[in-house]
Amino acid sequence: MNHPSTYRTLAAPAYAEFKDKGSRFLAFAYPLCRAGDLKNLLEPLQKEHFKAVHHCYAYRLGHEGNDFRANDDGEPSGSAGRPILGQIDSFELTDAAVIVVRYFGGTLLGVPGLIHAYKTATREALNGAQIVELARRRRLSIECDYALLSEVLRQLKIAEADILEQDLQLQCRILADVPLANEAACKSALAKHHTIIVHSPVDTL
Repeated sequence: MNHPSTYRTLAAPAYAEFKDKGSRFLAFAYPLCRAGDLKNLLEPLQKEHFKAVHHCYAYRLGHEGNDFRANDDGEPSGSAGRPILGQIDSFELTDAAVIVVRYFGGTLLGVPGLIHAYKTATREALNGAQIVELARRRRLSIECDYALLSEVLRQLKIAEADILEQDLQLQCRILADVPLANEAACKSALAKHHTIIVHSPVDTL
């Protein structure tokens, strides 16, 4: 399956607040590359806002957007996490998370009211966020004779690749991230030298 050559994500954290019938909804939007890193964002907010009744969140990650989660944290099912995720999708973001902290104001909002509040708080945070469009990349592992090293590095520079690792022996190995838009041309140029082996272990954002 062909992927778009770019993706949209957050350049920096963003914040917004929404109030309804005394309840406060504090929305914190973050760039997020790995699901395991969410706790590093959530736990400080839980400590800072320990008097809040709910800390709801959602995120979407990866090329296909298949890695996602929506958490209601005790709110009625589907009234918090899903509206948050819906706004992340509405802004066509990936590698992004939003946590909404709720302080209860004493008046029940009902499920429609909660959906509106979590949706609005998230939308306001994302409206104020700096959104960037970045190139998707393919990670290549390249092996070549030392005599061909300069040509390999030249082709990677032309492809605007990021060099991650270099093991420079008689047989050299280079690990690089190449923009998807430049991958085919880069591979074609490298393939002209039959001693070069190019692998594509993973896609990366």
